[in-house]
Amino acid sequence: MTLENISANKSFGGWHKQYTHHSTSLNCQMRFAIFLPPQIASGQSVPVLYWLSGLTCTDENFMQKAGAQRLAAELGIAIVAPDTSPRGDDVPDDAEGSYDFGLGAGFYVNATQAPWQRHYQMYDYVVSELPALIEANFPVTTERAISGHSMGGHGALTIGLKNPDRYRSISAFSPITNPVNCPWGQKALTGYLGTDQQTWLEYDSCALIAKAEQQLPILVDQGTQDNFLSEQLKPDALIAAAEQANYPITLRLQEGYDHSYYFIASFIEEHLRFHAEHLVR
Repeated sequence: MTLENISANKSFGGWHKQYTHHSTSLNCQMRFAIFLPPQIASGQSVPVLYWLSGLTCTDENFMQKAGAQRLAAELGIAIVAPDTSPRGDDVPDDAEGSYDFGLGAGFYVNATQAPWQRHYQMYDYVVSELPALIEANFPVTTERAISGHSMGGHGALTIGLKNPDRYRSISAFSPITNPVNCPWGQKALTGYLGTDQQTWLEYDSCALIAKAEQQLPILVDQGTQDNFLSEQLKPDALIAAAEQANYPITLRLQEGYDHSYYFIASFIEEHLRFHAEHLVR
């Protein structure tokens, strides 16, 4: 598969780069960003943290706003940030142009409904196609962790919970924890999967924790002044599901923080160190 390097910036001795490629999962051109730490210059292969962004975001939000590169360079961890949905003139978008469905809002599911199913296969892209591409073209190991914010936090939790053999650890900022019971999730899951709510449960963290047979370390941070806290994110539902299933999760309520990247930048170093404990040996 052909990768086209479209930007490169040196950062903390490593490199932040953007690439485009044709995705066979999504049937369109896709872009991703990768931070390669300085250890690769000496021939070392490094583990990878996959970051999934939220509604309306692209690969650029995290890489430009989170301030993760300094510590990732110190710890020797690569970071890969895909886009949040398929893109392009042939890719359908929400007819009303809303921000929470269609372009920028792929929700990290495999769509089954027309016209979305041809392109909106973000679950397969993140779980299979993108890691295979990264591991074939960059000096990385098969040691992976996954993290994300909001819709991307939902993606990180559900993908990690469904694939415990593929990841060492999971973390999330302000995740949509119970999408079957919140407006964002209900809109996206109805559109992409249809009205059979049993199919929605395959993309609901609370439902997945209830039937998990293998446990991964999970760290979640949630700001107490988040405008979406009670209606959309529902961290209490995640804690209740984890307690019921005896699944150990660290969920921290951070006083005064909101839903923004100011919040993420404040705690990203703790998340990187958390993942490093499980990735770097």
